[in-house]
Amino acid sequence: MKKLCYLLFCFSSLTLANTELVTAAMQRLEHIVIYDGSYQTIAYPNGDVSKFKGVCTDVIIRSYRTLGIDLQQLVHEDMQANFKLYPQIWGLKKPDTNIDHRRVPNLEKFLQRKGETLIISNNPKDYKPGDIVSWRLDNNLPHIGIVSNTKSSSNPNRYKIIHNIGWGPKLDDMLFDYKIVGHFRYPP
Repeated sequence: MKKLCYLLFCFSSLTLANTELVTAAMQRLEHIVIYDGSYQTIAYPNGDVSKFKGVCTDVIIRSYRTLGIDLQQLVHEDMQANFKLYPQIWGLKKPDTNIDHRRVPNLEKFLQRKGETLIISNNPKDYKPGDIVSWRLDNNLPHIGIVSNTKSSSNPNRYKIIHNIGWGPKLDDMLFDYKIVGHFRYPP
């Protein structure tokens, strides 16, 4: 009986956390955002670029910030303590609070380290609302989004994705349009 109660508690906590994240991400769809990933100096902690600018990572960052989770600070603190474990593809010698959290490979590494890494599959049932998915686009550019609670009209087993792929935050049926390289849940 204790095991059953524990499992029900864990499942209900997960469902609540995922529901709150999806709600926050869906609110991002109401904002007009110009796709702009340029380097900008921002405050720390809780810094952000202009609310009228953003990229795919900003959908994630702003959704979590609505829940009181500052990924800018969390990614920075983990990078400070473990810089060598993060991708070394930008030529930096130390973490940068202005941009590190806005880079998909850094978010992927943070989620691998601090979240729950989930199965990557071609089965839409493996992807639940509130999960975070990352892809490599056809030009090998990294991309990231949040699984919504809105089902696809072409496949009722598949949820649409909340993301920004160049035209501001959108809700698209694109889960399997590109190569999936990451599937996470945070917090675990």
